[in-house]
Amino acid sequence: MTVRTRFAPSPTGYLHIGGVRTALFNWLFARQHGGQFILRIDDTDVARNVDEALQPILDGLQWLGIDWDEGPGVGGPHAPYFQSQRADRHRSAADTLLASGHAYRDYATPEELDEERKAAQAAGKPFLYSRRFAAFDDATATRFEAEGRKGVVRLKMPREGSLVIDDAVRGRVEFAWEREQDHVIQRADGSCLYHLASVVDDHDLAITHVIRAEEHLSNTPRQAFIALSLGYELPAYAHLPLVAEPGSRTKLSKRKLAQYLKNQDFRRVMEHGQAIAARIGLAADADTFNPVIVDFYRAVGYLPWAIDNYLALLGWSYDDKTEFFSRPELVEKFSLGRINSSPASFDPKKLWAVQDHYMTSLSTDEKLGLMLPYLQKAGLVADPPGPEQREIVRRVIEASGDRLKVAGDILAYADFFLVDEPEMDPEAVAKRLATPTARPHLKAFAARLATVEPFEPGPIEEALKATAEAAGAKVGDLVHPIRVAITGRGVGPGLYDCLAILGREQSLVRISRALPHCG
Repeated sequence: MTVRTRFAPSPTGYLHIGGVRTALFNWLFARQHGGQFILRIDDTDVARNVDEALQPILDGLQWLGIDWDEGPGVGGPHAPYFQSQRADRHRSAADTLLASGHAYRDYATPEELDEERKAAQAAGKPFLYSRRFAAFDDATATRFEAEGRKGVVRLKMPREGSLVIDDAVRGRVEFAWEREQDHVIQRADGSCLYHLASVVDDHDLAITHVIRAEEHLSNTPRQAFIALSLGYELPAYAHLPLVAEPGSRTKLSKRKLAQYLKNQDFRRVMEHGQAIAARIGLAADADTFNPVIVDFYRAVGYLPWAIDNYLALLGWSYDDKTEFFSRPELVEKFSLGRINSSPASFDPKKLWAVQDHYMTSLSTDEKLGLMLPYLQKAGLVADPPGPEQREIVRRVIEASGDRLKVAGDILAYADFFLVDEPEMDPEAVAKRLATPTARPHLKAFAARLATVEPFEPGPIEEALKATAEAAGAKVGDLVHPIRVAITGRGVGPGLYDCLAILGREQSLVRISRALPHCG
């Protein structure tokens, strides 16, 4: 058997981190078994589809390296790969279920159904439709239609026995048929609902393993009933653990952003991302730009494999100590059997640590390639940048070391090297320059700096220490005001590197310009 898995997003919004985890697990399983990973777009819910949502989904998956063997933009022998384009197959399946007696036309109004539901509640019993307005023959259907009723197609679910599946994650799961409603599979206008469409499409696309989120477990009985009634072989099922909020068992949801922002780790990540987005001209409001969607991480400058590596650990582990995997290693070691069924808490702090691990491992040239586009979008370097600008950025990257956590961080560490006059941070000025000693320290250091040879970090450091010693001051008493004078802010790369990168002339000009800010 050739393993065939699928990811079937609906184009109703942004690509959610939880959805990416599902796609990744399907991709890993298919790749490990030498099978195919299929991307299908489940766009039957026309009312909720968003035309602009499809491309970000495709772009996000491609950015993460989750490539598909069949699907949009790739094609394949089982086309079309848009559910909305397979409507004829869905209607044909509904007709087959009607003809075999596994479904029926129902003409109950919403009010009549609600009346039965309330009666069951009053009696303390679970609601189970009486099928009072079911039409099991054409004559009954004609009579109901003559009354002005509109019919839908419902499954005629069994009322006895149970369905048992062997879930690859949860083991043996049993569903009592008597608890299943007669679910609607076709609307009065002839359009078919998701559950029928999904089963038919999985069969037509020869999907062997349905690996999906836990929330779909409750859908399995009706979908299995549809498949078995149509004579299909059931796929293997694996229901993945919930991706939950940090420190919680509640599903991670974009709609609960206000709750996330109360969490210090989420707030820090969110504000950091918004600051980067603002510098490159991206909209960064909380409704469309937050750590629950993939676009956030792509815009901020996370490494795609850091995202993949972290998401692989949400519910799965190889052992109790290995956290970092190359792509081939993860494909080799991944297995459904090592997935835990308990909710997996999404931890932005842990993701930040994984990102830091991979960013630190990059060479200067690799970082340069990732970071230059941010400076270009912010208008700080030319497109393409000239040799002098590239060299400045390269030296900033080397001087910043592990302070650069994401590619967008270069905006905060390189911008003041690439402008004639940096913007002065009022808080840093008040704290470091508006002091009685700042002016004499800056003047004394500038005098020594004018004669430093060669103009490199080592000799510059010696000059600063000599200035401090002559003034009877601590080195830190000079470092902080000098940093603010030349960069406009209180943090950044090492001071001696900053001075060397700026060069003697520019360093002296900036110190001179800072003197009016001194106390």
